[in-house]
Amino acid sequence: MRFRRETISVEEARERLLARAMVMPQESIDWEDAVGRIVATDLHATCALPPFDRSAMDGYAVRSADTAGASPEATVTLRVVETVLAGDVPRKQLGPGEAARIMTGGMIPAGADCVIMFEQTVNPGEVAETVALKKAGKPGENIIKQAEEVAEQQIVLKKGERINPGTVAVLATFGYVQVPVIRKPRIGILSTGNELVGADQPLVPGKIRDSNTPMLSALIREAGGIPVRFPRLPDEYGLTVQEIETAMAQVDVLITTGGVSVGDMDMVAAFVDRDDVELLFNRVAMRPGSPTTAAAYQGKLLCGLSGNPGACYIGFELFIRPLLYKLTGKPHVEPRQMQAILASDYLKPCPYPRYLRGKLSAVGSTLYAYPDALDKSAPLSSLKDTECLIVIPAGGRGLQANETVTVIPTGWVS
Repeated sequence: MRFRRETISVEEARERLLARAMVMPQESIDWEDAVGRIVATDLHATCALPPFDRSAMDGYAVRSADTAGASPEATVTLRVVETVLAGDVPRKQLGPGEAARIMTGGMIPAGADCVIMFEQTVNPGEVAETVALKKAGKPGENIIKQAEEVAEQQIVLKKGERINPGTVAVLATFGYVQVPVIRKPRIGILSTGNELVGADQPLVPGKIRDSNTPMLSALIREAGGIPVRFPRLPDEYGLTVQEIETAMAQVDVLITTGGVSVGDMDMVAAFVDRDDVELLFNRVAMRPGSPTTAAAYQGKLLCGLSGNPGACYIGFELFIRPLLYKLTGKPHVEPRQMQAILASDYLKPCPYPRYLRGKLSAVGSTLYAYPDALDKSAPLSSLKDTECLIVIPAGGRGLQANETVTVIPTGWVS
């Protein structure tokens, strides 16, 4: 299989990978830690909102029938029987000719059916035994009715919603101190290659620093997973097999970088040839990163990305981010696609669709896509500027400036 590879499309490869992914089980966490997490089950209102009829402003709670005919020229005077502050429970039921001074959020006294704001009274805000009204009230005016916003037992958060600061307000309103969320998947990272040294190590001839491990760690956190970094591996088959088996036992998914091609030292490609490993795919119709590989081993997924940092980044966006979104229960897992105008020529032919890293810019209502000026798969220094993947269709001519292209924003949110 290592040398006889079936080439499949990016879409089919992603479909095969996602078909094997199951949403993680749920766990209960404090609401303080819940921002960014995915709600695991529908949550219902534990009370009505508001839980009682309340005043929408500062004024006087009155019986609308008692205010008939009130105007600036012919005021109506009512007797003030109590003051109701926010948080108070009214002590009296209003009878004919009576009013209650009430503050915003205060509970409407029994018998009252509207609120006249202070500004519609003589001597607004004055504390007195009577109040002269300059306006007639209508039933329900300036009152927020019980359950007007949310009825008790109504669904207030749906399974699959992402929790944001506004969600936290909803959780607090209905007393959800503990929140059922989808557990974050543990995603292992295992970089291979004799040429790699750590970021904290000096360079010596023939070596490069491992940038894929920290990059993948950051991408995994951004996408909602927990990165688990394992020691880098040299190109030694026996050790690679042992460490892959050990690592997969500790994580939900293992990502490897490097070793997925067909060279003499590509150990991950050799590992997925084993009889006890189920190969999902090992060649994808894409540039860069065509040797991208996925397999299942003992019920867990192994995803082999290119060791080339640029191709590794693209492989993450096309395959690993959708996988993480599926695992964490997000409702939309496919990459979001947009249409843009190609800002410069890209005339390099390719038998497969090419995914160019680039930037986006809007001019008026038109979106432009600017390919990375370094027209190679390997450039690393421009990774920090990548905002999208520009899809150049397979074919012999490439695309010219001002043609329409499909772009996939990176770091996309479902």
